[in-house]
Amino acid sequence: MATWHRVADEAELKLDTPLGLRIGEVQIAVVRLDDGIFAVNDVCTHEYALLSEGFCEEGKLECPLHQACFDIRTGKALNEPAEVPVATYPTKVEGGAVYVQV
Repeated sequence: MATWHRVADEAELKLDTPLGLRIGEVQIAVVRLDDGIFAVNDVCTHEYALLSEGFCEEGKLECPLHQACFDIRTGKALNEPAEVPVATYPTKVEGGAVYVQV
């Protein structure tokens, strides 16, 4: 059963700056874009690397290891070497707190 987890204060999230965190056994990257706050699995599907340690620009999260890019909104793998999308997670903001459903 999916549960909502408080992960940050909304004010802590800087635009296009990934926040890496762990909820139980799941690594999550939370990113604020111009149109909302999004959460994806933080582990690159090509080879183990934390996407939150990579670069974020124009809604794309780039892996620091081999520069595979993922769409933050959909999780879609946008270029090689990654071919498999990363999981996405619902987010919400309540009372200035950011929650992710895992």
